[in-house]
Amino acid sequence: MKALLALVVAALVAGCESLSYYSQAIGGHFQLLAAARPVDDWLADPTTPADLKARLETAQRIREFASRDLHLPDNSSYTSYANLGRRYAVWNVFAAPEFSVEPKPECFPFTGCVAYRGFFSEQEAERYAEKLRQEGYDVYVGGVLAYSTLGWFDDPLLSTFIRYPEAQVARLVFHELAHQLVYAKNDTTFNESFAATVEEEGVRRWLESQHRTAELEAFQAAQQRKREFYARVKETRERLKTIYASHLTREALLEQKRGEFDRLRAAFPGIVPAEPNNAFLVSVALYTELVPAFERLLAQAGGLDRFYALARELAHEGREQRDAVLARAN
Repeated sequence: MKALLALVVAALVAGCESLSYYSQAIGGHFQLLAAARPVDDWLADPTTPADLKARLETAQRIREFASRDLHLPDNSSYTSYANLGRRYAVWNVFAAPEFSVEPKPECFPFTGCVAYRGFFSEQEAERYAEKLRQEGYDVYVGGVLAYSTLGWFDDPLLSTFIRYPEAQVARLVFHELAHQLVYAKNDTTFNESFAATVEEEGVRRWLESQHRTAELEAFQAAQQRKREFYARVKETRERLKTIYASHLTREALLEQKRGEFDRLRAAFPGIVPAEPNNAFLVSVALYTELVPAFERLLAQAGGLDRFYALARELAHEGREQRDAVLARAN
């Protein structure tokens, strides 16, 4: 009820536009929770398809592994399942100025600022995105398979990801549970990079525990390809920072900007959208920029419990001190 109270109070102190946003957020989340039933009920229901039952049983084992072996929160999250009847749980809208690679912050009472605004309706997300485009922002809309309520509610397994390959289901569950464990207010990059580090370590341990060498090698190869992409995105952002800080004409800035994105798209066809922009770079960097630093911190910690403790300490530090510690680890 703490989360509901926070959202209601936030809606009361907001303006008309914000009131509409909070209303869809509250309504969308509670519709999701209302659709959830305990996994055991789905398994006992004779009308549940056999394929779904098998996947839910696997998800149960993943959930048990998360708490027992990864020491992630042991609660009722991911012990229920909801069929949403849509491709994504939410759609996030990222925005950045035309000549900046820094995100437009979205700030809310109690939860602080994040680098995107989430919607339970794709139509509503696109409507907000178009509003930002009209204001001159670069905008990127990305669908999200799952999200975390940071332990305020019992987050369910969702139809949006339950039929993905097993390693990907495990990755999502570990990632979202990691958010319940460590959270730094107003620092999306810290939070997402920490959770991304936990998810990769978790999947490695999950597959190793079952001696599934071929699947582990395939997962690690895919992760390496992602790392190469993330590194290229980081390089592109750094070059664009330099370009945007120069005293070129608007036309010259646009030309160099187009060149950078053309090269990125040519290097990673199928991954980069047809018309990438600053907001797309933001959407990638937020989830990955500090992963190398966290991986080194994990190696230095020598174990998950110590790693979690160090990350929790950092989450309670000021932003400058936190960034300085991670910079030394990077």
